[in-house]
Amino acid sequence: MSAVASELLTTEQLLAIPDDGMDRELIQGHLRVRPMTKRNRFHTHAVTRLAFLLESWLDNQPQPPGEVHTGEVGTILKRDPDTTVGIDVAFFSADVITRQTDRTSMIEGAPRLAVEVLSPSDKQEEVREKVVEYINAGVALVWIVDPYFETVQVYRPHAAPEMFNREQVLSGGDVLPGLEIAVAGIFKRSDSVTKN
Repeated sequence: MSAVASELLTTEQLLAIPDDGMDRELIQGHLRVRPMTKRNRFHTHAVTRLAFLLESWLDNQPQPPGEVHTGEVGTILKRDPDTTVGIDVAFFSADVITRQTDRTSMIEGAPRLAVEVLSPSDKQEEVREKVVEYINAGVALVWIVDPYFETVQVYRPHAAPEMFNREQVLSGGDVLPGLEIAVAGIFKRSDSVTKN
């Protein structure tokens, strides 16, 4: 279970905490601490496929198109109180990217799309809390990807959540025009090894 500190912290205080192998985030200034998630091949493959599919879409967008980031990209969603999280895969608009400076290694501002790929250690209440924080911070589209059941839950502000399975196609809609990803394409794996 995540440890929660009672004192409100800033992102700068979060970054000053020595690295001890624990995963830390701020939710409205409250420190969340949990053991570092052990990644597995199902998680990392889904992240890799999503990054590839998003980059392929991005290559065909008008300039400047924005950027796709992966690998728990450090993101400052809101300030005062600070919400600072790591996101598995995110698309940031060009407006957000051009506002960044060399003062921090994190991206300050909400992505248009935030994707969380579930790991066995993820708890439902923690995932729900993150979805709520994303929506409240102005993220227009949130995908929760389950590599075990091969489904994607889609969240948008002021809309009911939707569930997509491997027979369906995700759409970026008005948020990411022209983006269409077959759910099966996220989980595409080679089940055999070719021998020479």
